[in-house]
Amino acid sequence: MRTPLDPDMFDPVCPSGLSPIRIGDKWAGMIVRCLEHGPRRFSELRVPLRGVTAKALTKSLRTLERDGLVHRASHPGPGRRVEYALTPLGHSLLAPMAAACAWAQEHWEELLDAREASPHG
Repeated sequence: MRTPLDPDMFDPVCPSGLSPIRIGDKWAGMIVRCLEHGPRRFSELRVPLRGVTAKALTKSLRTLERDGLVHRASHPGPGRRVEYALTPLGHSLLAPMAAACAWAQEHWEELLDAREASPHG
């Protein structure tokens, strides 16, 4: 049995939308992180991504699948289940994402200052 995802793995006080570096849509980077340690069911992904609607999560997963980053596996039988897992291409995205997160953490105050000073804030 695999370890459940931490419901607080994404800090709601720390808006990922502030980072100017995006992987796919708003949820894609967080989905990739959720799949980092192995396959997950849709309902498991909803735990740490509690702010996402089912429709938005489905759309993000389909886009990640289309782009070759995520594989969707349907397991037949009673209680048919579907799991999502990173492909090798998806796993190759983890290191660049870690670098982008480290950069954003290092420049967080500057990003906040720029956002607050912008007339487009």
